[in-house]
Amino acid sequence: MATRGGVGVAMAAWSLLSARAVTAFLLLLLPRVLQAQTFSLPFQQPENCDNNQYFDISALSCVPCGANQRQDARGTSCVCLPGFQMISNNGGPTIICKKCPDNMKGVTEDGWDCISCPSGLTAEGKCHCPTGHILVERDVNGTLLSQATCELCDGNENSFTVANALRDRCIRCEPTFVNTSRSCACSEPNILTGGLCFSSTGSFPLRRISTARYGEVGMSLTSEWFAKYLQSSAAACWVYANLTSCQALGNMCVMNMNSYNSATFDACRLFQFIFENTGGLSTVHSISFWRQNLPWLFYGDQLGLAPQVLSTAFLPTNFSFKGENQNTKLKFVAASYDIRGNFLKWQTLEGGVLQLCPDTETRLNAAYSFGTTYQQNCEIPISKILTDFPTPIFYDVYLEYTVENQHQYILAVPVLNLNLQHNKMFVNQDSNSGKWLLTRRIFLVDAVSGRENDLGSQPRVIRVATQISLSIRLVPNTINGNIYPPLITIAYSDIDIKDDNSQSVKVSFSVTYEMDHGEADIQTDIALGVLGGLAVLASLLKTAGWKRRIGSPMIDLQTVMKFLVYYAGYLANVFFIITVGTGLYWLIFFKAQKSVSVLLPMPVQEERFVTYVGCAFALKALQFLHTLISQITIDIFFIDWERPKGKVLKAVEGEGGVRSATVPVSIWRTYFVANEWNEIQTVRKINSLFQVFIVLFFLEVVGFKNLALMDSSSSLSRSPPSYIAPYSRILRYAVSAALWLAIGIIQIMFFAVFYERFIEDKIRQFVDLCSMSNISVFLLSHKCFGYYIHGRSVHGHADTNMEEMNMNLKRESENLCSQRGLESNTDGQTFQIAISNQMRQHYDKIHETLIRVHKEMDYSIKDKLLLERILGMEFMEPVEKSIFYNDESYSFSSVLYYGNEATLLIFDLLFFCVVDLACQNFILAAFLTYLQQEIFRYIRNTVGQKNLASKTLVDQRFLI
Repeated sequence: MATRGGVGVAMAAWSLLSARAVTAFLLLLLPRVLQAQTFSLPFQQPENCDNNQYFDISALSCVPCGANQRQDARGTSCVCLPGFQMISNNGGPTIICKKCPDNMKGVTEDGWDCISCPSGLTAEGKCHCPTGHILVERDVNGTLLSQATCELCDGNENSFTVANALRDRCIRCEPTFVNTSRSCACSEPNILTGGLCFSSTGSFPLRRISTARYGEVGMSLTSEWFAKYLQSSAAACWVYANLTSCQALGNMCVMNMNSYNSATFDACRLFQFIFENTGGLSTVHSISFWRQNLPWLFYGDQLGLAPQVLSTAFLPTNFSFKGENQNTKLKFVAASYDIRGNFLKWQTLEGGVLQLCPDTETRLNAAYSFGTTYQQNCEIPISKILTDFPTPIFYDVYLEYTVENQHQYILAVPVLNLNLQHNKMFVNQDSNSGKWLLTRRIFLVDAVSGRENDLGSQPRVIRVATQISLSIRLVPNTINGNIYPPLITIAYSDIDIKDDNSQSVKVSFSVTYEMDHGEADIQTDIALGVLGGLAVLASLLKTAGWKRRIGSPMIDLQTVMKFLVYYAGYLANVFFIITVGTGLYWLIFFKAQKSVSVLLPMPVQEERFVTYVGCAFALKALQFLHTLISQITIDIFFIDWERPKGKVLKAVEGEGGVRSATVPVSIWRTYFVANEWNEIQTVRKINSLFQVFIVLFFLEVVGFKNLALMDSSSSLSRSPPSYIAPYSRILRYAVSAALWLAIGIIQIMFFAVFYERFIEDKIRQFVDLCSMSNISVFLLSHKCFGYYIHGRSVHGHADTNMEEMNMNLKRESENLCSQRGLESNTDGQTFQIAISNQMRQHYDKIHETLIRVHKEMDYSIKDKLLLERILGMEFMEPVEKSIFYNDESYSFSSVLYYGNEATLLIFDLLFFCVVDLACQNFILAAFLTYLQQEIFRYIRNTVGQKNLASKTLVDQRFLI
């Protein structure tokens, strides 16, 4: 027993070791096997299989059928050949077939039995019966007959039966046959059309046109659908008031673009004939255009009717963006019908019912959020359209609303079909809405009317709704968010089918919102007129001041040009104020409103605003260039007050001796002052790079750009799955302009309040440097007007050593010396100067010294009057004496970037906004704005440096 137990243990251990060894072997082998496999297979489709093959839905390949078999109609299994019966078929991949005996060559309809046929065989080997007969293969109890029989259906009175489409039973014949001929035959002179029988003695017009016209592709063809069903539907609607036939007739009219021609009996003409001849019937819901039993297709053809329909009654529902009574849902519903006139269902338009472009349900449903401008564009393959829309679905669209008593109502939504022709005229493409003919019913794709000869064939032409626009208009002066009936504008495109796999079509769906902006435009025009008039007055005053400053009383061409340049600058400010004010108005009032009373202008209505922005930019650019040219052509002169210190012995060249000469004054102080002036030429009150970066940060990162979206949301962020509305150009301008101005003003305030006080004030430092260097600066921005920086040292000299310089600074800080001002006991070092023509002539000579000892260049010092400061001009004309006006505001900076910060800030802002309006890209606009700033800064520095060198005689090599 012990031995057996040991053997058992040994065998168990060996089994365990063997299992582990096999597992290890498989783990080592599996990667090699996986590496050898490619996981690819031939791509085959059912239509690629031969007649003796079927498509295996498991192996996804063509597999041969068995003996005596062939491919079935679907191509995914096999069936027995004609003359063979099935012996076995369990739904698997194989069946068994057996040949029928010679005396029973037919096969039953189900294929399981052989049977003798009385009237021959079909191509499939089944029994064939003459027309009007049905095939009988079994007894009433199901017993298989040895020979099939063909039974004739009884078409006599009291029976009125005919064979059904499958020829397996008798059914009652169509009621129109019975009513017309009292039999199942429609013999002459009765009319057989569309499977219906009508009497020829009726008053219905026998003529009809079965031609479908496709104007865009220049093609007309005989529609098989119209040929089969147009006359029968019209007759059944007219004679029997058949509801589905009336709907089918209406559908064919809609398929024909609701076009009406009094000279032809097409679908719409037949519909109109019935409508006109059923005036005795009551209307539906008291709507005169909606006749009982008929679909509502038209609003009538009276001139001026469309504006009344669109602007008379408004929807008794209040829309609001915020608050307790928030209501932003447009509840559109549609009654849908198939092509045969059968009512399908009521359905909401959510989920993309009218939107051909595929998208998520959230984004599709955003089209019906009130206040959200919606745009959807895509390109769809024709093959997909043919697959998704084999037959058209027709929609009557309504807007659902609830009144105070909680009863639900629906408001009909009119349709403006741009393809509609009235007596061969496209009346709905006219700009005059009084000529429009509004309709009701629409469809998306018609792939039926373009089929010739066979309704099962591929259409030659299809008609697709390529443009659908839903327009919603706000009632004027409403404060409760009331709207007029929405309008669906639809345009169809005709596509000639040549290769549906390579053809595609572009489609679009949009929702727009409108309101009457006439009052806003009038107010804008008034503001533009008033401010424009003030700009003319300001330009005249500035031109008069300029004439005074150049010392010329004559009005010449130069004066006119100068006036126009000044007027351009002021008019640019007018356009800027109007555009910024208008943009902020729409931004604040649209985004912040609760009950809707304001809607954004449409893109077409924004063109006027964009034109104003363009004018502001162009005029401001002209002003900026004028300022730039004026700055780089100023006259500047340095007056060095330093006197020589004693005399030195100097060798005389060519004479071999020496003589006494004055010690030359050092030029390095002048070079130093010139360098400092050169450096401050483009100093600004804002940091340009920081300005561009922080504006871009708030727009792109923080999300302020989302305030420019044409929706009611004031959120700075949008979730990725949600629909992103298109941008409003007005709101983009308002947001970017407001940010640019706010950040610029904050920078200027920080610069003036903190930076200049506690860190560095380059302008005052330059004035202080002039005083320490014992050098005055004489600037002439005009011929007889300019600025004077008095830099004469109170210590008498500045060309000294460090010890004496420090001593002088200490004495000045302790008030142990006189003040720096031009006049005694004053600190005023900067002046505006109005010089006489005589002084200007002396300056032009440059060789003579500009000091007070020359009587003809004498001057007086005074303060400017308040009115002179406001108007920017001088009332007194310097005839004999030049006039020095005390200037504590350092207005000499007006010949620098520093003193023109407002012009530069507005120019940069407008440049940024114009680029963004053109390309809708804040990043590109920021980059180009900074680039142009650097380019103009370089031009100003380079040309200004050359002007400084030429006017001060300082060698340009010392200006670094």
